Amino acid sequence: MVDSVTFWNRIAEKYARTPIADMASYDYTLERTAAHLKPGDRVLELGCGTGTTALRLAPKVAGIVATDIAPAMLAVGRRKAAEQGVENVEFVEARAETPPEGTFDAVLAFNLLHLVDDLDASLAAIHDRLKPGGLFISKTFCLSKSRNSLKLTLIRLALPVMQLLGKAPPVTFSTEAQLERAITRAGFDLVEQESFPAKDPRRFLVARRR
Repeated sequence: MVDSVTFWNRIAEKYARTPIADMASYDYTLERTAAHLKPGDRVLELGCGTGTTALRLAPKVAGIVATDIAPAMLAVGRRKAAEQGVENVEFVEARAETPPEGTFDAVLAFNLLHLVDDLDASLAAIHDRLKPGGLFISKTFCLSKSRNSLKLTLIRLALPVMQLLGKAPPVTFSTEAQLERAITRAGFDLVEQESFPAKDPRRFLVARRR
């Protein structure tokens, strides 16, 4: 079994070339996220991958610190920023549990929370980096009894084998209720909740730091 850093480093270039599977849902996620951001905001993105989201949102805010655990992912992000002429995104190597020092108006984590080593520690760090009243915006794949499918069952059965072969990173699934309890327990109040797309849904959450 490979560790997460090795896995994501190895697939960085392929990941960058792979089209987003559901562009409509991705665009909607960015639309809902941008609705909560202001031009003067300083934003932290955790698990930025190759920087696509940070670069899309960069014109909406003063600046973004985009972090990831994989140096190869960050290298692609820096290259894309240079190609696009984006100057207000800084790419930094960091784990969700130990994000860069500083205070932010918003923290973003998309398709990340099921991949972190310690969810509670990550949420505590996010809370610590936010200004009072700051926003945590996330979208996460969750288990849901009402929407469990044959596809999901097959994925869960196949994951241990894929991880053993180095074809998948470590994953810890939560239900929507478990995730929301963890976020509120970390000192947040939920202000927006939605699950989309209809097929294979992710839980989109906006939470305000108390």
